[in-house]
Amino acid sequence: MLTEKELFEIKTLQEICEKDGGFDLKLNFDMLKNRTKNQKEDFFHYEDDQLVGFLGTYSFGNKVEICGMVHPDYRRKGIFTKLLELGLEASSNNEIETILLNAPTESQTAKEFLKNLPCTYSIAEYQMKWHSMELHEDSSVSIRLSESAEDWEALIELEVLGFGLTENEAREMNKNIKDSGGDQNIIIEAEGKTVGKMRVSDSNGEAWIYGFTIFPELRGKGIGRKALSKVVMMENEKGLPIFLEVEARNAHALGLYESCGFRTYHSQDYYLYQK
Repeated sequence: MLTEKELFEIKTLQEICEKDGGFDLKLNFDMLKNRTKNQKEDFFHYEDDQLVGFLGTYSFGNKVEICGMVHPDYRRKGIFTKLLELGLEASSNNEIETILLNAPTESQTAKEFLKNLPCTYSIAEYQMKWHSMELHEDSSVSIRLSESAEDWEALIELEVLGFGLTENEAREMNKNIKDSGGDQNIIIEAEGKTVGKMRVSDSNGEAWIYGFTIFPELRGKGIGRKALSKVVMMENEKGLPIFLEVEARNAHALGLYESCGFRTYHSQDYYLYQK
């Protein structure tokens, strides 16, 4: 579990790096604040008691994403190489099938560094922010918090069908999310039946939407747009700016989010590391 001091140091270094580079780093602060595993997931490098290098590993089932940074004044000294070696070593076990290295699309420094690694470009991910627009209530779709054992099983099934996780991976990931206590699992219903789900995180004065999916046979019927509109209206009433993420290859999801008022403001590239 990270201390408040460590979280503050990470945030301070992030702000320095982002100001210098003109991009956003994806450091998953909701996960950093809720670390529960005993294994080593975060790596630090200090110079004269100042944090100048950080690397975090983030597990999602059989996949690990890795993202890090080094203070502009301390680059080209091998700091990130050492941090990455530690992160890769910690991530190299039999259960991990995929290691993805994450870098802001606009970061030329990251692109140059990645050229020297055994990795290939995989996907891009857009960060989107909601811009105020009129949304309409529709009583044919409802949302509520996940509460029962039946809801839990529906969440697991939707993770498997929507994101390609195995059942065991889906159970482990959702257990970690539940144990952290930071996010809310939302059940989407239509005609009295569970039809989809999403996860909402209110943290650091922002609302983030994750893991949004509808059962495959029910897609294309407007259910997703109605459910997303309800969640956006709910979070907007709290006065929070609202964000979400979507993979660039998912054109249908991108169009859905845009129709609800979300606009892309940043993107991240992911590179598949060859173990």
